[in-house]
Amino acid sequence: MRLGPSELILNADGSIYHLNLLPHDIAETIITVGDPDRVTEVSSHFDSIQIKKGKREFLTHTGFLNGKRISVISTGIGTDNIDIVLNELDALVNIDFETRKLKKNRIRLKIIRIGTSGAIQEDIPIDSWLLTELAMGFDGLLHFYKNDLSDFEEMEHEFIRQTDWSSKKSRPYIVEFDADLAKKFKSNRIRLGVTTTNTGFYGPQGRTLRLAPSADGFIESISNFRYRDNQITNLEMETSGIYALSKLLGHQAVSLNCILANRATGEFSKNPEASVQELITFALQKITSD
Repeated sequence: MRLGPSELILNADGSIYHLNLLPHDIAETIITVGDPDRVTEVSSHFDSIQIKKGKREFLTHTGFLNGKRISVISTGIGTDNIDIVLNELDALVNIDFETRKLKKNRIRLKIIRIGTSGAIQEDIPIDSWLLTELAMGFDGLLHFYKNDLSDFEEMEHEFIRQTDWSSKKSRPYIVEFDADLAKKFKSNRIRLGVTTTNTGFYGPQGRTLRLAPSADGFIESISNFRYRDNQITNLEMETSGIYALSKLLGHQAVSLNCILANRATGEFSKNPEASVQELITFALQKITSD
């Protein structure tokens, strides 16, 4: 099937519409970060940089570190942007832009999110690192795609029951990390966790400035949730979308979270930049340790 101009949208130079990238601009190992400024923080570690391109909030640097080709891409905040980034990354490696047809030999990308997050359990220290084993999405993105990701339906139902989840909100969905890729990041410094991906930073995460959230006690409700040995450990705004679309598209994905806040204790990191930089250094060392 040939993809039409309104489905596969290309710029005048043949690059993919939002990311402004050509197929040869990206590596098969990709680090995603939310903040465009963090792209430079990551690529400053590279031995050399081949590509620097950007459009809107999507900035990409591709280069080499210890002989390994790596791309780092800023996604901006939220799973709406993740929908753009994951689909366009996949298109860059698995669709022929000239024929507008799917390639026969599919490429499997390795996608590593390096991001910040807030813990909701008291025993998770500020400035610690957490690797998301299960991502619970409150964003609804997965429901817009045909899928058979139903391994955690019982846990989803139990979460809805225990938290008295409103039917007016998107139905939560759960997606697992890629266990093989996660092995690369095994460390005594990293704990595994269950991460919720929220649709916003204020009301959707139970914060009150001038507007009151629709449900009181949101953080307490989700922190009290238990299913077998699982509890919600932290919350952020991209991971479920990355995990869901990576699963559907056949890519590998993990999410590394630097815990800058603890909503249970009210703490915030005294030096967030240093904590994130330490996680970046750790991740790059693991990525290049083949």
